[in-house]
Amino acid sequence: MKLARQGLPLSNKCQIKALTQDTCANWDQYVKAHSQGSFFHLSGWQRVLQQSFSHPCHFHYAENNRGICGVLPLVEVKSRLFGHALISTPFCVYGGAIGDDESIVRQLELRACELAEQLQVDYLELRYREQQQNSLLLKQAHSVFGWQLPGNAEQILGKIKKKQRAVIRHAMNNQLNFSVSQDINVFYSIFSESYRNLGTPVLSKSYFEQLMAVFGEQIDIALVLDKDKQPSAAVMNFYFNDQVLPYYGGGNKQARQLKSADFMYFTLMCRARERGLSWFDFGRSKNDSGAYQYKKNWGMQAQSLYYYYHLVKADAPPNLSPNNPKYKFFIYAWRKLPLKLSQWLGPVLSKYLG
Repeated sequence: MKLARQGLPLSNKCQIKALTQDTCANWDQYVKAHSQGSFFHLSGWQRVLQQSFSHPCHFHYAENNRGICGVLPLVEVKSRLFGHALISTPFCVYGGAIGDDESIVRQLELRACELAEQLQVDYLELRYREQQQNSLLLKQAHSVFGWQLPGNAEQILGKIKKKQRAVIRHAMNNQLNFSVSQDINVFYSIFSESYRNLGTPVLSKSYFEQLMAVFGEQIDIALVLDKDKQPSAAVMNFYFNDQVLPYYGGGNKQARQLKSADFMYFTLMCRARERGLSWFDFGRSKNDSGAYQYKKNWGMQAQSLYYYYHLVKADAPPNLSPNNPKYKFFIYAWRKLPLKLSQWLGPVLSKYLG
């Protein structure tokens, strides 16, 4: 596959360089100031993914005479079972290049295509929140949900759709308790049980420990206890600028009946607003999936995500979705595994499912 067919213009105004430890602070400063920068563009992901999964990272930035003018995090994921890919960024909702102008973004994309060819991956995948003016192959299978947080808890509740509002009020009568914790053990116990019940291989506990070690105060864990003070639901939250992103969450068997997740997300919204945050990012969901409908029921509008591909050895973009018929038996069988076995076996597979 020839790179020329991508139609990506070169810019002579900047140089493309590899991220080093000395340039991490400048990289993150640029990401936080950029309108399209996200938590998933931060340099800390390089350390997290290298140390958790040993995935080679290729974080590149564009630099001109004024300093950094664009960034692109790239991670190589390779397995015999799921293929060989270069992704910006695995385990993350958003990624792709950001820059001072379109020509810089295109130049970073060209560098990614060149690297994909050099590494002889199956494909390059760039995950964008905004539509791009490039000639890469576009696939739209996911949407993201979120909204502006009103001024107080009463206004937040009033913004939620009537039916979902009734669910939250019902949850408030269940004597649930919300707290913020740094307890990885409780979180992981709930999260891994939830993933096993969904038929999804769970990520390793060391991955979550790395996230908290690298990002520090930018991460916390929300925990919901039932009336007997037993854990019912938990979610790991990312904080970026004025945003809160509840990212990794789950509940046990009693959570559905208690409406623990509904209570947790509403309380998290209220707590975030009290902290002065203004945007609640409800994350990515597969279009028309159960999670998609659940978030839509809150009253949030779905915004399509734009994932772009440069095919190197592959003939088509990947389909690692749980809706893929060839994974149907695997998902059914995984749900039947003992929890301890799923916690041991899950990380062996999930490190390649970013």
